Amino acid sequence: MNRISEITKRDILDLFRDGIVRTSWLEHEELSYQYFGRFEEIKFLERLYDLEQLPSLDSRYANAKRDIWQHTVNNDDYPFCWVFEDERFGLVDGSDEKYLRFICEIFHPAVRNEKESWKEFFDEVNKLLKNDGYELYPSDKISNREKYDWRFYESNESKLLIPYSQRNRDKIKNGVIKLKISRTARQQIHHLIDKYDIMEQITDESGWNYSLWISQQVMNDIKQFYIPKFFNPNNDYIETDDLEEFVVYGSPYGVLDVLEIFADYCIETDFSVQLNQIIVLNKLSFKMVNGHIEGLYVNQIGNNIQTPIYEVGLKELIDDAMRYYEEGNVKIAVEKMWDAFERLKTYYGPELNKKDSAQKIIRKMSNNVESYMVVFEREFNELTKIGNNFRIRHHEKNKINLIDERHTDYFYKRCLTLISTAIQYLTFT
Repeated sequence: MNRISEITKRDILDLFRDGIVRTSWLEHEELSYQYFGRFEEIKFLERLYDLEQLPSLDSRYANAKRDIWQHTVNNDDYPFCWVFEDERFGLVDGSDEKYLRFICEIFHPAVRNEKESWKEFFDEVNKLLKNDGYELYPSDKISNREKYDWRFYESNESKLLIPYSQRNRDKIKNGVIKLKISRTARQQIHHLIDKYDIMEQITDESGWNYSLWISQQVMNDIKQFYIPKFFNPNNDYIETDDLEEFVVYGSPYGVLDVLEIFADYCIETDFSVQLNQIIVLNKLSFKMVNGHIEGLYVNQIGNNIQTPIYEVGLKELIDDAMRYYEEGNVKIAVEKMWDAFERLKTYYGPELNKKDSAQKIIRKMSNNVESYMVVFEREFNELTKIGNNFRIRHHEKNKINLIDERHTDYFYKRCLTLISTAIQYLTFT
């Protein structure tokens, strides 16, 4: 996906190259920050790229690492921030995912220099990215310092959050999505909500100011869509205004509604991070990603996709495949899943070609254990042969037709199994 404009990339380059100038009638301040933070430039780039596998632009040297050392350390004749315009690193014409990985790494806790103006540069970069529909946000903490990831950005102006149960009403009704949440997990979730519940000042349409707990606002928001209910001690399903009753004793899908709406109110906190820790602890079949619940494809395959998919093109293909499968269009679903499989193979491109990228994935999946490498390499090869020999893509000719729907279903699930396992091992390096 390529939503980040040339204008935004140029502005970000100018930001790091020229710095930030702030002028007021009291003072004139110039801030500078080097993108590689506390690291030497080559050490920083090696966190993201295999420099010995990238080509040299200097014929005297065999690879990019030697080339870069010569021109940034020995001679120091590369211009400052040269990497943003070097085509080998994919920051000019590469995918948004590659560019955003690079930007996130600049502000990684291990990289950034806490004694310098990194936060001012972070804020300015974030403003620029929002113009093209992305934002950086705190996704985790390392040694109590924020680690940042990227997500799609939408202005909150006039945006109505549709709760999970309402977005997926038909899938829940038809049994495509099934969910159970234990009482223990529900209580832990409620305790987490209680921890982040604060009193906020509200101004109504008449200009009247009053105070309301976030939990009360969440229940009011839910009432826009349905009446919240819970099972009382007599097992009667009755109406409630109490969030604890609704979360601990109500519908599991109501719990997801509460989590999404509450997260929307607590966007600048660690609420989502701690929620996902509770989810992992209780082995629940969903996760929170960018404020939304994902992962409930329980009827398709036992090993659900629980890990966030950072490569947007891959995620879109998998989502499309699953949607078609749920709608009963298995032939289109298997085509989309095979497209996802081919996209998966290129995950570590363009630094690595398709074959080498697939081999890197196999090594990660197998933890470099030879016997597992043989298994996963064989599976990659077998699925490639199936894609080459059978008419997976409906427009292809001279292929073996998929006549029996049971065979099509088998191919779909086999491919999904491999992909859902592989993405749990995918990283940025």
